[in-house]
Amino acid sequence: MGFAENRGDYWRGRYKIAPGKYGTVADINGKTIRYRTKRAAEKAAAVEEEKALTSSRAMPEPEAERITFGDYASTWYDGQDLAASTMQNYRRHIEEHLLPNFESLMVDEITKGEIDAWERSERERGYAASSIKTWRGTLHLILADAVDEGMRDSNPATRRRGRGKRAGRSRNRASEKVVTSALGVLLIAERAALLSGRDDEFVAVVLKGYTGMRWGEIVGLEAEFVRPASVRVESQLYELDSGEMHRCPPKDDSYRTIDSPGWLSGLLAGQVTRAGEKPCECHGLRYLFSGHGAANGAARRPGAKLVDVARAAEVSTGTVSNVLNRPGAVAEATRARVEKAIADLGYIRAWASGENAAHWRRNGFATWLFHPAATGWYPKKAPEEARPVPLLASPWPGIPARGRGAASRAESCWLPIARGLTPHGLRHSHKTMMDGFGTPPKLKDERMGHEDGSVQARYSHVTTEMRRALMGDLTNAWEDSLAARRELSPGSPVKVLDALLRPGC
Repeated sequence: MGFAENRGDYWRGRYKIAPGKYGTVADINGKTIRYRTKRAAEKAAAVEEEKALTSSRAMPEPEAERITFGDYASTWYDGQDLAASTMQNYRRHIEEHLLPNFESLMVDEITKGEIDAWERSERERGYAASSIKTWRGTLHLILADAVDEGMRDSNPATRRRGRGKRAGRSRNRASEKVVTSALGVLLIAERAALLSGRDDEFVAVVLKGYTGMRWGEIVGLEAEFVRPASVRVESQLYELDSGEMHRCPPKDDSYRTIDSPGWLSGLLAGQVTRAGEKPCECHGLRYLFSGHGAANGAARRPGAKLVDVARAAEVSTGTVSNVLNRPGAVAEATRARVEKAIADLGYIRAWASGENAAHWRRNGFATWLFHPAATGWYPKKAPEEARPVPLLASPWPGIPARGRGAASRAESCWLPIARGLTPHGLRHSHKTMMDGFGTPPKLKDERMGHEDGSVQARYSHVTTEMRRALMGDLTNAWEDSLAARRELSPGSPVKVLDALLRPGC
């Protein structure tokens, strides 16, 4: 309804043109008409508002823009400006799970029934409920923006609270995370080092188990942030689908300093020395840990290859492998011929060339080091079936047999320590360990990189005494695990652990 507005020495009429927009009563030249009384201004404004409403009714409603979901999703994705990891995840969700079902549908025609049917089909294909929930969240986000742009009246991906079957909702709950004890951390770390053939994996697993650092934070830990009594988390390395290790801030900007007990600081100091001074080529920075195995492209490096040695010695590549891994299984004359070819060609094994990959890959570390260390089995990876880690029995806890015919030469295998444990499970294990110590919540959140926005947390503070108590608890847990390990065997094939097991260490 039109209204009058007092302008001091006159009144002017104001009327509504559109939601949130108002006009002023004016003459044919566009000049505001000044009224002497409020009543006159109100009457003129009412007349003009009626004219505006009549005019808007006469104009046909413009047709909403219609576009397919595939075209809109592409435009939507191009308009995002987010972290590389988030952009990668959105692309994967859209291309692998949303476009196959919705690409050709018009954005304004997608219904809730179609979305529910898609969700059921994804579940029938064996995808985890948590994954499907994440993909539906991306779909909801895209359609919410379509609603804001006037392409739809409502968002069909919205879940209405309190609707649907009560039974079966537990399928959306993730299974309970497997955790392990301080002794479990130590034993898994030892096995991981035996599988890799170096101390680095021992230190990394122990560091993760006793600090709760995230995987990306461990991989991206720079040597300069290892300090005498703490570790500083300043960044993480996130592995993109392209293979690039993207350096970015820690999750949720959880920059923090993590206190480390003296024994852990000693392990880290030794690892700094082993890491050397050479920076990685991808970032130009000194990282505490490097990857395990030949770097990508190492097979293309200059120099003789294993196949060249085989040709020169007139034997198979398998025979050359046997000479390198178990020379006792090869006839003396053949072994001498192969060794001469190696010397003549200057062949250097990839692992001996020092060309390790610059960084661990999440899947490779979990599959070939952590999983077999925790369970005693290599996982199923086509074309290979799951199989126990073949071991030479002595020295305890067994040395992984390598090379051709390793399984036939195996004398024992490892018992599982914690079936289902993942590298991330060590983060849960550390939190559980602190729960057992009775560590104050504020200190636990600080250490884990969590943020509690409650009033109680605002009025809680970490003290020196709390930190000292936690360091003492972690040290006691570590010493107890070493004592338990000594009872199993007084020494270890892992150099750094063997030194710790000696009396007086």
